[in-house]
Amino acid sequence: MTATPPPAAKISTLVEKLSLRDSMSAAEIAALQDVLGAPRTVRAGVDIVHEHTHPQHSTLLIAGFSARYSTLRDGGRQITEINVAGDFIDLHSLLMKQMDHGVLALTDCVVANASHVSLIQLTERHPHLSRLLWLDTIIDAAIHRQWLVAMGRRSGLGHLAHLVCELYLRLQAAGQADSLTFDLPLTQAMLGDSLGLSTVHVSRLITELRGEGVVQWAGGRIEILDWHRLAEIAEFDPTYLRLQREPV
Repeated sequence: MTATPPPAAKISTLVEKLSLRDSMSAAEIAALQDVLGAPRTVRAGVDIVHEHTHPQHSTLLIAGFSARYSTLRDGGRQITEINVAGDFIDLHSLLMKQMDHGVLALTDCVVANASHVSLIQLTERHPHLSRLLWLDTIIDAAIHRQWLVAMGRRSGLGHLAHLVCELYLRLQAAGQADSLTFDLPLTQAMLGDSLGLSTVHVSRLITELRGEGVVQWAGGRIEILDWHRLAEIAEFDPTYLRLQREPV
């Protein structure tokens, strides 16, 4: 079970991520703190946001892993992005209104809601913070583009390697990974839904990455042994994650 953090900690991962891209004032940090409600826990396997609904709030993922997904009539599911701590998992619903996909808790998650009314007021009072949050949604779109390229053109091994590179850097940006080591407590079935591959194929690819000597992967924990080789296998270019500080 994921422990619920104290109220003061609920935006720490979001602030760390946003501050990587541009400096934030104390007033902006306080505004983010004030707009969010009390943290709550969502159990693994439960939808945080349902497909086709009209949310009246946007949800910040404070701890755990969730996933955006779409389903087909036959029940098949395709994960289109894995969310990590510090992600506003449906910030775009503020403007899009109706969800065209769902968001599922892959692990036990801690989340907090920000009402759309409060978010609109925040954007009107804090234009710089509004631009930072806008950038965050633009990066989500960039992640989706990279996943589309990986699904259509990369080898299975390159696709998995790309996902590992991406998740490590995104977790590091939120202060959740260090020294090329991070927790990824996801099943091979979940990874298969993310990669568009069978569980058996995912298992073989993990074994192949281990055999290449680029990762140690056991018990939901990954240690990257050779970042340069892993990035080479993935053809990984982190530009789309916008990890450098550039004023907005």
